[in-house]
Amino acid sequence: MADTKSTSGEGTGQSQEANASFIKTAQDAIGDAVDATLTAVKEHPVAAAAIAAGAAAAVGGAAYAATQLGGEKTDKAEKSKTTTKK
Repeated sequence: MADTKSTSGEGTGQSQEANASFIKTAQDAIGDAVDATLTAVKEHPVAAAAIAAGAAAAVGGAAYAATQLGGEKTDKAEKSKTTTKK
């Protein structure tokens, strides 16, 4: 049993080192992506603004569509039936 604990302790240290290495690599990649994005925005500000507006419109449209897909359609159908019966 003691051997298993010492082996797992060593593995934990190695996995922590691997995790730290992975995090450092990810941070470097994200930093490079941010730098590239900032450079592109500075070179083409109008295109960047158009892309941002398009993305905002897409998110807004998706949010609006999600609200319309709820139970509101059945409520409208029931209201029109009661209006027709009168």
